[in-house]
Amino acid sequence: MAKVLAVCISEMKGTQKHTVPEIEVKKNHGIVGDAHAGDWHRQISLLGNESVDKVRHILPNIEPGAFAENILTEGITLYALPVGTRLKVGDTELEVTQIGKECHKGCKIRELTGDCVMPREGIFTIVIKEGAIRPGDEIEVIK
Repeated sequence: MAKVLAVCISEMKGTQKHTVPEIEVKKNHGIVGDAHAGDWHRQISLLGNESVDKVRHILPNIEPGAFAENILTEGITLYALPVGTRLKVGDTELEVTQIGKECHKGCKIRELTGDCVMPREGIFTIVIKEGAIRPGDEIEVIK
């Protein structure tokens, strides 16, 4: 079973995200209170804990949000999902719009480890159905 391990936000762009008890997602917006929210194709970012595991030998105490992901997941290979895939996350619905991204030159993870998994294995989504997302919520591929 795929599930949400952590939900994270940052109030300002360029800062590391921090965990919160839940996030509220809005259509045509993304996460309420997150600096990256807006009416665009990268409203919410997701990264698998399995991807984070690839750098834990160098950074064993890495915290959720360190890769600027909004949702840290477990039990689903996110980067294998095609663009257009819909995910039921708790009571919400998200649609995959992008796999990976260009890495920022000032990425702290890349500076510390020499690599960053987010550009290859992170995904981005838009909100299709609004609601709240919390750690422990199930993730289901619906389309």
